[in-house]
Amino acid sequence: MENKRIISIPGYGYMYETHSHSKESSACARDSAVDMAKAHKAAGYTGMILTNHNWGGNTSVSRELSWNDFLDAFFEPYYLAKRWGDDNDFQVFPGYEAGYNGTEFLIYGLDIKWMHDHPEIRDASVGEQFEIVHAGGGIVVHAHPFREAFYIKEIRLYPEYIDAVEGVNAAHCPYNGLPDNTVFNEKALDYAHRLGKVITGGSDIHNVNLIGGGMAFLRKLKNINDFVSVIKGADADDYRVTDGTRVWDACGGRL
Repeated sequence: MENKRIISIPGYGYMYETHSHSKESSACARDSAVDMAKAHKAAGYTGMILTNHNWGGNTSVSRELSWNDFLDAFFEPYYLAKRWGDDNDFQVFPGYEAGYNGTEFLIYGLDIKWMHDHPEIRDASVGEQFEIVHAGGGIVVHAHPFREAFYIKEIRLYPEYIDAVEGVNAAHCPYNGLPDNTVFNEKALDYAHRLGKVITGGSDIHNVNLIGGGMAFLRKLKNINDFVSVIKGADADDYRVTDGTRVWDACGGRL
């Protein structure tokens, strides 16, 4: 399959993949974190956020491990990809996708060492997760809130426990043989608008056959905390979101 290069968005020259998985920690992923980083670099991305499925989702890391051992194994692919990125002018930031019986949230901005000291997040409810993530300086983004799939028993919305909505998930678009589920994005964009929340966007990519989704910024981001700061204080023109073909502003306005 074609490895799609990112589109050019005038004025927003720094593209980041914000929703990606690797086979070391996500059971549904096909390629390694280092190979994912290499593919994104080759496609023109400035960086990527590795958001593997956590202990509540489709993780490939044993849930029988102790908390510290689980985190060490879970984030090992991030460290490997970051090491490659540091040597090749490519940014790799840490994150994860939290699963609650099919309802999923993208978690950004938690320091890994901080997580080691806060095992209570492992058994947290959706509401408790929101409080704990905020206490750690992070944000919670509802991932693909209107996706319909075999593993999602029902659509559950938690507007009071999220900071933003993943309004654009490029995996819902008909590219590289994917089915046309863009209606899921349309519903998510409308949901974000009704809540008055900013949107994020990513490819939800599980292999190196990239589809070009992500977020484009006015400048190069410093780290994951910088990403969080931009999202938390975003105005419409602070960044752009793309599904690989179409473009939206930070508030979900189609451009």
